Amino acid sequence: MHRTVVILVVGLTEELIGESTPYIASLAAAGGFRTMETVTPAVTCSVQASLMTGTLPREHGIVGNGWYFRDLSEVWLWRQSARLYDGERIWEAGRKRDPSFTCAKLFWWYNMYDTADWAVTPRPMYPADGRKLPDVWTDPLDLRDELTGLLGTFPLFNFWGPRASVVSSEWIARSAVHVYETRKPTLSLVYLPHLDYCLQKLGPSNPLIKKDLREVDALVGEIADHARRDGARVIVLSEYGIVDVKGPIHINRVLREAGLIQVRQELGRELLEPGLSDAFAVADHQVAHVYVKDPHRVEEVRQLLARVPGIEQVLDDKGDIGLNHPRSGELVAISAPDRWFTYYYWLDDDVAPDYARCVDIHRKPGYDPVELFIDPAISAPMLKVGMKIARSKLGFRTLMDVIPLDATLVKGSHGRVTDDPAKGPVFISTEPDLVPDRVRAIDVKNLVLGHVFGRA
Repeated sequence: MHRTVVILVVGLTEELIGESTPYIASLAAAGGFRTMETVTPAVTCSVQASLMTGTLPREHGIVGNGWYFRDLSEVWLWRQSARLYDGERIWEAGRKRDPSFTCAKLFWWYNMYDTADWAVTPRPMYPADGRKLPDVWTDPLDLRDELTGLLGTFPLFNFWGPRASVVSSEWIARSAVHVYETRKPTLSLVYLPHLDYCLQKLGPSNPLIKKDLREVDALVGEIADHARRDGARVIVLSEYGIVDVKGPIHINRVLREAGLIQVRQELGRELLEPGLSDAFAVADHQVAHVYVKDPHRVEEVRQLLARVPGIEQVLDDKGDIGLNHPRSGELVAISAPDRWFTYYYWLDDDVAPDYARCVDIHRKPGYDPVELFIDPAISAPMLKVGMKIARSKLGFRTLMDVIPLDATLVKGSHGRVTDDPAKGPVFISTEPDLVPDRVRAIDVKNLVLGHVFGRA
């Protein structure tokens, strides 16, 4: 077997590889480079499940970063249990070929309670007093203390939110090198999220992203050089490409104005009632699952949404895109290339739920990239944030309501398959002879196994 390291660089595309990514560019020039055909929706959880199992969402069941759990009448995003996805994992297939095959799964999604040999994933602590404390979950459990002792506490607030930066990816990269060296896994799966932040905030056309490209390129070099000195094979890939967008689509507000959404009042705030609503959308970047209570009204809702500017497709037959799974909405809406969907369902910001102005990925009934921004209307924002953090550390309940409700701030998005392959994901290998002419996300499982077991 050949030890292999797979580095997932979020948002990396052919267009972004160049002067600002000298290491990745040299790897692509010397090795095997292909643009990769991704799946719909082209979002983190769905694509990663396809990469690991070699199947489409209709088979592995991950129809987005979250969905409507019909049996609970609740929308949940960013769950972590690996019991949520089906299919033979890449390392399980490897063990069938050689029982000594081992795998370290570092920050790839659905990492808790999976069957990899070593796992590390972000998992905050939530004490009963309402605080959120940075931490990771590991398997085996003692790996958490080992990594924290070596690298310090995982910088969760640099992983997502207004403070998102390369710092979290640096921690992940160093943890990957440590696990590679001390556990010697046959296969290392490493996730570097850094580009996701700047590309959604700024858009890929903004020249300011050159700094972020240089930062993530250096981390790829750090991991890859360490592995290659040891004779390992290296794959660099991405899940999706992020494209420039010019504005949001408030799909739930359309449904609300049509009388299809129900809300309840709590302390002067409006909370979505999905179980009572005739139709509502779980927005996920450029794709939205639309759940319609009465099957006889599906066509009515489809026609309503098909007339909305910025919505490119509203599908009731989801077989062609591999989303015909019970978790999918009765309809799937796909935006135009330069638009994206918000989860906003209220019509007046004064009655928006309190979590709307917070970084609260588990409570919101849809994805919210506006969490990457601090409200520009706040004067001395760092002072306000500092005071709120101080109050929290003193034990006072504190609402970190510093996120704006202006979705026009977002300049990049993803989720639909890009029209131009150069704006989509990539697959790069140090072993050009092992890379076919065509690479699809569902091919990656077998391609990685080919690197491990293939010819010398």
